[in-house]
Amino acid sequence: MASTGHIMPADAAAIRDVARKSARQRAIPHPVDWNGRRVTVMGLGRHGGGAAVARYLAQRGAEITVSDAADRETLSDSLELLSDVPIAEIKLGGHDPHDFTRAEFVVVNPAVRFHHPLLQLARAAGATLTSEIEVFLRACPAEIIGVTGSNGKSTTCSMIADILSAAGRRTWLGGNIGRSLLGNLSEIHAQDRVVLELSSFQLAHLSHDAPLPRFAVVTNCTPNHLDWHGEFSHYLQAKQRLVREAPADAVAVLNAADAEVRGWRALAAGNVRAGWASARVPALRVPGEHNRQNAACAAAVTEAAGVDEATICSALADFQGLEHRLQWVGELAGRRFYNDSKSTTPAATLAALTALAGPVWLLAGGHAKGASFDELARTIVGRTRGASLFGASRETIQACIRAQRADFDVNSSEQLADALAWCWTRSQPGDSILLSPACASYDQFRDFEARGQTFCRLVEAL
Repeated sequence: MASTGHIMPADAAAIRDVARKSARQRAIPHPVDWNGRRVTVMGLGRHGGGAAVARYLAQRGAEITVSDAADRETLSDSLELLSDVPIAEIKLGGHDPHDFTRAEFVVVNPAVRFHHPLLQLARAAGATLTSEIEVFLRACPAEIIGVTGSNGKSTTCSMIADILSAAGRRTWLGGNIGRSLLGNLSEIHAQDRVVLELSSFQLAHLSHDAPLPRFAVVTNCTPNHLDWHGEFSHYLQAKQRLVREAPADAVAVLNAADAEVRGWRALAAGNVRAGWASARVPALRVPGEHNRQNAACAAAVTEAAGVDEATICSALADFQGLEHRLQWVGELAGRRFYNDSKSTTPAATLAALTALAGPVWLLAGGHAKGASFDELARTIVGRTRGASLFGASRETIQACIRAQRADFDVNSSEQLADALAWCWTRSQPGDSILLSPACASYDQFRDFEARGQTFCRLVEAL
């Protein structure tokens, strides 16, 4: 996640006064001639998107100022990606309001809160706000399939990409799944297909006239990222943009198995489809009803895009799953180990617990994102032998579990290694030990991938 919190010394009252006068964001001219445009990239970040858009715009002649609250060491990998392109200024360790009042465009990292005072300041000064994903949407010549949801986005995107590739279509996979496609635009042709994972952050930051994909998939919608959105209604509105503001000829696949998403039919601008009926989905290598729902959505949208049923079923049956998504790590002394580090919400961990058969010991904890742990606590008590909690939210989750059953076997450790050791000593042959944190990783790890990799190393060390 980008570090964007600190503002360099300035007149705070003046910032607030100008922010109050903030007008509605201007429409972005299309196409944009970036040559000579003053652009501030707010939040370079460590995951590639900020560097990709800075590089893309600099190569087209824009005058780029990079602004991030993190230091040079933290951002070293991202800065290396910019070493061979002309960047006007790189300002680290805080933000200078002047860079936002003089900019014609501000490219916002998705991690930056929508109502950040510097964004308000930029709007009031007449700047146009955009994002890496919007720059791509405006420039991409190929048909795009956009996928969002609280859980299952990456798996569904990967299933869709595998199906399209099996059908002989040249396919590009990117977005929130971890890869910016801006650097590939010169290689993407009109006859290709692009599968784009879209987060609530990315959707919330799109301008009001942003072009949205003609094909849309919503896997599910449960409370998530409330620490960023503030309330569920704002999160909901961001997710709904993918179908509500789509083109008139759009096709929206809404997972009929999800009660919230099922009710969005009236919002959709174009044709609405449910996922495939369960009986049509082939046997999968990846476990769990949630993965069958992901597959049903992937099948429905690729069928709408012209892929035949035999190809769809064959590709889904061959799908191997993704790292950190209920990933089989190995078996030791009769215990089975699973890495589900990507489960960063209570709902995702619920799905993982439902997917595994037999006795389970759960490892959970990390940075909470505002969702309630009450339902998860009930499921932990009902479906696991014990839970070992770690990280910043361990005491909160433990209190929810104790409220369900005071004598339940639950442990609280600061570090993942100690939490795993507790499960290992109590487990028996035939048990499963599952890392499914129900929380983000930012309290102790760079991202969910680093957390999952640490878990795998700890298992190997056993």
